[in-house]
Amino acid sequence: MLSKADYHKKTLGCWMGKNIGGTVGAPFEWRRQINNVEFYTQDLGGEPLPNDDLDIQLLWLIMLEEQGINVDSTLMADYWMQFVSPYWSEYGYAKINMRTGLQPPYTGMRNNCFKHSCGAFIRSEIWACIAPGRPDIAARYAFDDASIDHGDGEGTYAAVFCAALESAAYVESDVNKLIDIGLSYIPEECGTYKAIQCARESHANGLSWVDARHKLLEGYRGGAFFGSQEHVSDEDKARGFFEGEPGWDAPSNIGIIIIGLLYGGNDFGKAICTAVNCGEDTDCTAATLGAIYGILYGIDAIPEKWITPIGRSIKTACLNIGDLGYFGDMIPQNVDNLTERTTAIMAKVAAIHGLPVEVDAPKPTAVKSLYANKEHMDYLHTVALRHSFPFMDAALEYVKGPAAAPGEDVEIKLHLATKYRIPASLNVKIYMNEGWEVAPTSEFRTFVGAHFDTRTKTVEFKVRPQEWCRTSIGRGVVEITLDGRAHIMLVPIIVLTEM
Repeated sequence: MLSKADYHKKTLGCWMGKNIGGTVGAPFEWRRQINNVEFYTQDLGGEPLPNDDLDIQLLWLIMLEEQGINVDSTLMADYWMQFVSPYWSEYGYAKINMRTGLQPPYTGMRNNCFKHSCGAFIRSEIWACIAPGRPDIAARYAFDDASIDHGDGEGTYAAVFCAALESAAYVESDVNKLIDIGLSYIPEECGTYKAIQCARESHANGLSWVDARHKLLEGYRGGAFFGSQEHVSDEDKARGFFEGEPGWDAPSNIGIIIIGLLYGGNDFGKAICTAVNCGEDTDCTAATLGAIYGILYGIDAIPEKWITPIGRSIKTACLNIGDLGYFGDMIPQNVDNLTERTTAIMAKVAAIHGLPVEVDAPKPTAVKSLYANKEHMDYLHTVALRHSFPFMDAALEYVKGPAAAPGEDVEIKLHLATKYRIPASLNVKIYMNEGWEVAPTSEFRTFVGAHFDTRTKTVEFKVRPQEWCRTSIGRGVVEITLDGRAHIMLVPIIVLTEM
């Protein structure tokens, strides 16, 4: 059983290692060359560089705080659409696909050559940190996460591998056992699996890290950075390393992480610098490796000389801070706050699934009123069928009951209320079985605000069986969709005809 103190040290070490590695590697990102890095190469002034490797994990933390731990890829995609700003590489392809109404994993698959790239494994740590010692749980979260922008690509395998390894690292210290655990969650035939084994074999056979790097790139490299000659050294061009499949980046970069992990041993600086010196996606490999090291050995094993130049703050690069509190104040501002909030989510996971970690007993909470807040949820004071969705509540009210005589209307009110800070333009479509009419229309648009008295909207419609209809039970559904977002809300309708 992992003590609370050790969990805290490992989680703080994870986030600090992530920040350090990303900062060390950033100046060399996507340079296909052998570097010669031993320490930071830039004047940092006591702050880290902005780190998109960490950004989306901060968003997932906020999502878990707001929505609870039972999240899935569809909900994650909703948060992505609202709060992830850039359109670069797989981030952008996924957003374009989401805007058409596609849902994961198809958002990560359609027209996306970057589904094999690095954007998902770099955000795997949050899932390990909230499910320490349970790689099965961490892998499931990571799979849903990665499917948004990587679908069925190598990027998803890489994310699942990292999340499982990192989760296991809370309770297992043998590096080769950890690699085996991570591999057990991905297919043996995928490129990521084979690249990892290539790196392991090089180390086992006594090759230098340089030769291990060369062997890895011989078999598992992607294309040079957007085909740029300037991003590849003359030495690597001579080795034939310029050519490769564009976007097929996850296998080689995961292999580099394994090289750093095996050749660096328990030396933090050696591990992350080895990864950076291999080239490729250097901020991502060093950041992930720094996080793994932090989980394995804890914050106390990271030398102060690596912490002092960047301090403990967090700098974001790709989040919509304007909608995340007052200029982003919902975002953790430092690794200590991030660790504290991560621990709180972990305790919720532990309460449901059980984790090999000591946690404080949950504090008793006041019983919430069974009745709604009348200020903005008036419809809950009515007799209605209530449905709760991630960003909205809906209720179906039968004005005179759910039954009527043949030929009479059943009057229905649909009450909608936003429970989030984002207004919504809604498309509403009402489906009924054959022989039932919907009036005045079965398809319309409506708007629900997000502030004060604009948070609710009530729309009214009627259903009636046509004269020839022999069905005495009408079954239907109200479909509610939101412009530019993939989430679909369904509210069932049951109406009866009685003599």
